[in-house]
Amino acid sequence: MDLGELMRCQDGVVARRQVLAAGGTDNDIERLLRQRRWARVHPGVYVDHTGPPTWDQRAWAAVLFFWPAALCRDSVVHPGRLPIHVMVAAHRARVQLPGVVVHRSRGLDAQVRWNVGPPRQRLEHAVIDLAAAARDLWGGLAVLAEAVRERRTTVGRLRETLAGRARVRHRAWLLQVLDDVALGVCSVLEHAYLAKVERAHGLPRGIRQAPGVGRRGGLFRDVDHPRHGLTIELDGRLFHDQVSSRDADLDRDLDAAVLDDRLTIRLGWGQVVGRPCTTAARLELLLQRRGWTGQAHPCGPGCALRVG
Repeated sequence: MDLGELMRCQDGVVARRQVLAAGGTDNDIERLLRQRRWARVHPGVYVDHTGPPTWDQRAWAAVLFFWPAALCRDSVVHPGRLPIHVMVAAHRARVQLPGVVVHRSRGLDAQVRWNVGPPRQRLEHAVIDLAAAARDLWGGLAVLAEAVRERRTTVGRLRETLAGRARVRHRAWLLQVLDDVALGVCSVLEHAYLAKVERAHGLPRGIRQAPGVGRRGGLFRDVDHPRHGLTIELDGRLFHDQVSSRDADLDRDLDAAVLDDRLTIRLGWGQVVGRPCTTAARLELLLQRRGWTGQAHPCGPGCALRVG
């Protein structure tokens, strides 16, 4: 492959060692820089124009500077975001580069797809590393749920990948919440409802992401209790920043009441995370009025649930 073809494959980015391997010289590089046909991105890495590099060119430049290296974590799961994240072998010395975050890994070869451009960490490994590095456990759940909800991967592939990696932060918890994602939990708030309200207080298990039909076509209900004609919608937005979004929610609730004779309860962070025991007590009464013959139980000492 000649130098021109190589640069086309690398979005116009090239490393000094590649120029020399193709028969070029340092004088050739300096001439192209003086003529402003090339620009230096990092020491020993160049791009074939003088304007701002694109995200793809930044990614190539980072990988070539740290070669052998590959894109990883956020740069695989959310391409287009800055800074660029790259992974290198664990034995490599720590080198800092502006705009680039370097992660050292013992499993570089096993985790990387070297045949794509730029080389990158396999998606399941990237999702797991990003979830493990999240600021808190709920942030890790959000990473897993988003990847599955967007159909970029599956719970089975994530679980298989995680099972093969012993050294992952919060590994046991991530394996546990993958089971909940498999049930249809698609957001942090949905998992909090499942764990803190429904499961902790022995409320009947609802159907996650239950398909339904409204005036505007098909829809999915967050938690559905078809036997009791009750739907629970979990609104994870801290603010309704668009009037149209709030209006669509209310329309959907009205459709459920008119078309299906179904009561819709909409819960937010306050009810689920802030006051889960009080919420469970209210839902217990509501479900019992609609035919549930069971009884909730306190989640532990000091639980605000009142039984009987």
